[in-house]
Amino acid sequence: MPLGGGTAAAQREYLIPLKDRFMALIPVTILTGFLGSGKTTLLKRLLSEAHGQKIAVIENEFGEENIDNDILVTESKEQIVQMSNGCICCTIREDLRETLQLLAAKKRKNLLDFDRIVIETTGVADPGPVAQTFFMDEEIAETYLIDSIITLVDAKHAPQQLNDRQEARRQVGFADQIFLSKTDLVSAEETDALIHRLKHMNPRAPIKAVHFGEVPLKEVLDLRGFNLNAKLDIDPDFLKEEEHGHEHHDHHDHDHEHGEHCNHPSHQHGHEHGHHHHHDDDVKSFVYRSDRPFDPAKLEDFLGAIVNIYGPRMLRYKGVLNMKGTERKVIFQGVHQLMGSDLGPQWAEGEPRTSKMVFIGIDLPKDIFLQGLEQSLV
Repeated sequence: MPLGGGTAAAQREYLIPLKDRFMALIPVTILTGFLGSGKTTLLKRLLSEAHGQKIAVIENEFGEENIDNDILVTESKEQIVQMSNGCICCTIREDLRETLQLLAAKKRKNLLDFDRIVIETTGVADPGPVAQTFFMDEEIAETYLIDSIITLVDAKHAPQQLNDRQEARRQVGFADQIFLSKTDLVSAEETDALIHRLKHMNPRAPIKAVHFGEVPLKEVLDLRGFNLNAKLDIDPDFLKEEEHGHEHHDHHDHDHEHGEHCNHPSHQHGHEHGHHHHHDDDVKSFVYRSDRPFDPAKLEDFLGAIVNIYGPRMLRYKGVLNMKGTERKVIFQGVHQLMGSDLGPQWAEGEPRTSKMVFIGIDLPKDIFLQGLEQSLV
């Protein structure tokens, strides 16, 4: 069932490879995080642990010299592919595509042996264009499966980085999994405040503190973050705050996304300005839920329209929907303008048929989205 017009139907094949092709596809993990957040430390661990998998690494560190190469090559036998020709945002699309094609060709000819790919992005990269490469190019989509985007966050420097740099906020918004590094350098209160802030930006990515990249491999690989599965885990604290916020939604003078009474320290300005919020981050998320079914045609028109208008600002979105005319769950998700949908499992007997959607983006007009979704119900 396509949502969002004919383009979505065409893109669906890219977004969700068919199940019989699934095993043949090479999984790709995108490792992102701001400068100094510990990506290389985690990568070294991935490349040195005896996990029985052969990993090809595509590095994209910013600048002419690839310092990381010296660290990595001396300690592991994996094939390292370098691209040190500048900023990922400007050049990644073509170079990444060529590199992926070259790797696939060498693998087919048995010149290279690898099971999966990890792409380490530069610290100032927006992961969006990297992820889109896997959906927009047919040859790439038939060879590779994007598994997940993992974002490393430096607990000591993140508060300032998130204030100053939109790329840092985007990296959080795109994540399927967030790892916090350097928590030993800050207090427990500071860590809690940061986690609270990250959850507001991305309530669907689990957050875990890591020490020097020591993280179990199962938490890094095969996360299936881009699968159209019927699982939509949203942080329960975030949902509580959202519900609390809806009770007070008539307080228009408040700029906090999640309700009048969120008095968490990470949102406080200072004692004299307690009623204002310190972080009105432009990357925000919101959840929509309804017990009424959607009208497929109305929803398709509405989603098609908002993706056309707001697609560049929509980082990640996903929903498990109750749709009129089918006894099965309808699952949809997207990255920017690319949206795919599929029929999921049947609603279980006695299971509440509640549609759940989460949108993560940059200054998205929440009221317009919620109003349009309400109008798409039966």
